[in-house]
Amino acid sequence: MTQAYLLIIPVIIGVIAGAFMAFYPETEQNQESLTRTKLIEDGSPILGNPLAPITILEWGDYQCTFCYRFHDTTLGTLERDYIKTGKINLVFKDFPLNGPDSILAAEASYCADDQGKYWEYHDELYKNWGGEKTGWVTRWSLNAFGTTVGLDLDKFNQCLDEHKYQNKVNLLYEFGKEVGIDATPSFLIFNEGQIIKIRGNQPLETFLKIIDEL
Repeated sequence: MTQAYLLIIPVIIGVIAGAFMAFYPETEQNQESLTRTKLIEDGSPILGNPLAPITILEWGDYQCTFCYRFHDTTLGTLERDYIKTGKINLVFKDFPLNGPDSILAAEASYCADDQGKYWEYHDELYKNWGGEKTGWVTRWSLNAFGTTVGLDLDKFNQCLDEHKYQNKVNLLYEFGKEVGIDATPSFLIFNEGQIIKIRGNQPLETFLKIIDEL
């Protein structure tokens, strides 16, 4: 029985009934961190109906191979069948494990958000994914993506020059570590009473099973 339990852990870390704080050590900081509001604040704009009963909080890195695979495969089905139908919503938070280029890409997404184009730019980054630490994230490529989604490039570049969102991205990374994130992609899927953690790009069936449970 112990061996079977250990095999389950890498896929689903835990299901917590009744309170978010039960998933982590009972410190004052963790109690605050695991409220629904605290989990989603300062992340991306909510994709889908803000009042949907279930939220998927994705922690990702724009250079991450398995993040790219999630966006290229699983996310499409979730968006079509669950996000657009109001069953769930999605929030993205940056966990830039792959260095300065990942931080810069994350900054660019929030600069695009200043012009109401966060999700369009987010998707463009993944559409043009070029591997981990291969140099595909440059000021030239970020501008090219901005042109594609219709940004005012003067405002966009001013935002990047000022590193307006660098501190925000760094704080998201630190918050992720505080709540137990150590790999990308990672997901916290929750309703008002339960939270389930997924580590890695698991099969679509894993996500569907958890959504059904919640």
